[in-house]
Amino acid sequence: MAMGTLKIVFTPEDLARVRIAPRPDPMWEMVLSLHLLQARGGSTAMTAWRRQVRDNLAEIGLLAQVRNVLIPLAPSGPYFPDFLTPAEAQMGLDQGVDALVTTPRRQIRHELNLVQTYYGLPPGLDGLARGDPRAIRDLGRLAAGYCQAAFAPHLQQMEHALGQERSALARYLADDGVEQMLDHLPPMMRWRPPVLEADYPSRAAQNSREIHLRGRGLTLIPSYFCRTTPVALVDQGLPPVLVYPARRWSPPPATVKDPLVELLGRTRAELFRCIVATPDCTTTELARRTGASLASASKHAQVLRQAGLIASTRQANLMLHQATPLGIELLRTQSSR
Repeated sequence: MAMGTLKIVFTPEDLARVRIAPRPDPMWEMVLSLHLLQARGGSTAMTAWRRQVRDNLAEIGLLAQVRNVLIPLAPSGPYFPDFLTPAEAQMGLDQGVDALVTTPRRQIRHELNLVQTYYGLPPGLDGLARGDPRAIRDLGRLAAGYCQAAFAPHLQQMEHALGQERSALARYLADDGVEQMLDHLPPMMRWRPPVLEADYPSRAAQNSREIHLRGRGLTLIPSYFCRTTPVALVDQGLPPVLVYPARRWSPPPATVKDPLVELLGRTRAELFRCIVATPDCTTTELARRTGASLASASKHAQVLRQAGLIASTRQANLMLHQATPLGIELLRTQSSR
């Protein structure tokens, strides 16, 4: 595939409205992992992942549907439909699937016409192309099942890499401001004020694409399964996002002392870093990411709250946690030692 350049043009108002996605976006990860599933070669680990995902899909009876529906919908090329990656997915998989199945039928028909223009439309997409409500609901169930099968083999690595990436961006933002954060994005992106340039897939190498933010701001979404170039939505009427490959962070060597671990203990320090990296995460998310029991995660969060390092709010039956200014300052000073 030829490479072009994506240019995202900022105004001063846009710089004040740059945000970092607070958690992994499962629908973007779904599409980008489908691209990797279609590819060949790569590392031994990637080959093993593809084999594991296909085995998982076969075991739950979804392999044929993924081949006949999801892969044709998300081909590894310059276009796939924007309705596959709704903004609501930034709140979680359930919200993303709900947004997917409530996509207006007119939008689905329009975007599948674009798929037809680029690649042709296989028979497995006929129902979607007509806007058949049953086909749309089936697509939602298929997307949810695929995400469960595809992410399970790499869940811990995903959580680690994306949490570290968000933490790094947050540190640059807090210490040096938004322009320095943009200047420290991975090397396939280049901040040349007031334009953020990025390598971008194109049908012709000389092609470039421009997105003018016009005061709407930009959401940066680090991605685990995005492996080469950043990706943006085609429809410029949608809230602007830039999905880009998260750097592969290595855990610190066991011989290196971690001041935060010495201060808080290993589990509590890990849990605290999760809260800093993912504002408004739930106690259940903390338990899953740290490997602690739900009761243990709740107790550790209570201690951090009593120490003034985090604040917690209840929404319905969920407890949402975020770091306080004191907690962020503690992490910054401990990290600089």
